[in-house]
Amino acid sequence: MAVDTFIPEVWAASLLTTLEKSLVFGGTGITNRDYEGDISQFGDTVHVNFLTDPTVATYTKNSTTISPQTLTTADEDLVIDQTPYFAFEVDDIDARQVRNGGDLMSKASQRAAFRLRDTADQFLATTIVAGAGEVFDPETITTVGDAFRFILRAMAELDRNDVPQDGRFLAVGPDFHAAILGDSRFIDASKYGSSTPIRAGEVGMVLGFTVYKSNNLPEGTYAGSVPAYSRYVVAGHPIATTFAQQINKVEAYRPESAFSDAVKGLHVYGAKVLRPEALVVQDTDVNLETITLA
Repeated sequence: MAVDTFIPEVWAASLLTTLEKSLVFGGTGITNRDYEGDISQFGDTVHVNFLTDPTVATYTKNSTTISPQTLTTADEDLVIDQTPYFAFEVDDIDARQVRNGGDLMSKASQRAAFRLRDTADQFLATTIVAGAGEVFDPETITTVGDAFRFILRAMAELDRNDVPQDGRFLAVGPDFHAAILGDSRFIDASKYGSSTPIRAGEVGMVLGFTVYKSNNLPEGTYAGSVPAYSRYVVAGHPIATTFAQQINKVEAYRPESAFSDAVKGLHVYGAKVLRPEALVVQDTDVNLETITLA
């Protein structure tokens, strides 16, 4: 849609842009990029092979006949099948009527590029939740202790599955985050006392989990008697999910059929949960107006 309905008097030199969400799921704290090099160089599919463990048997001197075991593999396909894009233009006449017309193009380009990243972040969050190996029954969080109990159970589940201790993450929505803020066992990121840069969306630590807050976690289904905000919570390790992008590009150009400046952007990517045993999810319902801090 053209912007010819606007006149200079109602256009400001600086534009008010939409508030941005934290984009966290494409970061190294939640997913890995182990196969991105293979994707970008050789094609749109990577066949990931898993080696089965060799069998361990008991050796008896002068008795056991050793027969080498033939190793076997199983493979998973990582496919680059997500291709969102944007394209928009600003007519030269419209741009002329705007104070600082370049600011219009710049801000619009930033917003469009952010929407591409946000779309990828939502896709990754949905992929991770859908691919989790352990799904706890939905629960209504009525106390801070309820929130902490999920973290304890998730920790134990990951321990049972031999998931590495270092690098574990906990991804939560704003309401669950607000609930655990009332627990002294949660360490706020502002109190780390570390010079290490904090990743996007990172808000703290609890029981060895780095906690991330995101509005891109899938919404759950609330079935209780008291209204509450329902959203999935995810605990896991970056080894579980791999993410690869093949093209991530934004270009400015002059269309041949118009007197205008145009910008287009393309993001081509894919993701897959390869180790579901390293992910635990739960549909949680939180009502901050009724939650008990004790």
